[in-house]
Amino acid sequence: MANHTDNTSTATPSSGKRTVIYVILGLLVAVLLVLCIIFAHQRRQMNEMVEILELEKEQLTDEYEDLSIQFDGYQQLDVRNDSLQEQLALEQQRVRDLLEELRITKVTNARRIAELKKELATVRQVMVTYVRQIDSLNQTNARLTKENQQYRRENQQIVEQNTQLAEQNTQLTATVTRAAMLEITHFAVTYLNQRDKKTKNFSKIHKFQFDYSIGKNITCPPGLKMVYLRLTRPDGEVMLKPSAPTFPFENGTLEASVAQEIEYSGEPMNSTMYWTVEEVLFPGDYTVDFFADEQHIGSFSFHLKK
Repeated sequence: MANHTDNTSTATPSSGKRTVIYVILGLLVAVLLVLCIIFAHQRRQMNEMVEILELEKEQLTDEYEDLSIQFDGYQQLDVRNDSLQEQLALEQQRVRDLLEELRITKVTNARRIAELKKELATVRQVMVTYVRQIDSLNQTNARLTKENQQYRRENQQIVEQNTQLAEQNTQLTATVTRAAMLEITHFAVTYLNQRDKKTKNFSKIHKFQFDYSIGKNITCPPGLKMVYLRLTRPDGEVMLKPSAPTFPFENGTLEASVAQEIEYSGEPMNSTMYWTVEEVLFPGDYTVDFFADEQHIGSFSFHLKK
């Protein structure tokens, strides 16, 4: 009986230790399992957060690209303001730099991405200000352009009216000038020999007698007037004396074959000029032109037969 009691008490401590070990192992397994669950949950949350950050970065990148395109569009506008044009260029470069930085920024750098997002909002505000300035400038330019077009139309109308008035004045002046101009109404040529007798013999012609009449003109100022005659040969040469008189005509000066001073009263009058033949005559058509008051007042011709 005594021996049996000793064996039982010896086995009990060993069995208790195993139980403790099993309990500890069980606790460790439970803790490990809990840790695995927590780790898996955190990993899932981390993946979800990374996906959110990636999506946010992608959206932010798209917004920066859209903003850059908008700046490109405003750069193409005809902004007639050098200072504003320069500011637009600086802001556009700023957007490009921020966009490049955003592309190389890691998704996990949430702090920097948030800062870039704030930068985007700031740039947008600046762009809104510039857009308002551009719109204001465009409206002003449009108004000025419209006003300039209106002024040009009005000036064109004034120019056209002035041109018409100038043409009317020119026509009126020409009409008045023509109305006041003397006019040769009759002309005749007589061939004279050395004894101032009429002759039809070509070889005996010593002098030309030019008889002419001036018509009535009450609008022409009366008084002394010079009448000039130019005698042109059949070959086109004007017959002149060494001391030929000159007279103004059409912004120039012409030489006359014969000149005569007359007193004109506005009533019809007759007069005569002479040309002494000192050169060789040629048969053919001769032309006689009359001038007075810087005007061509008559042209006649006669045929000389040999």
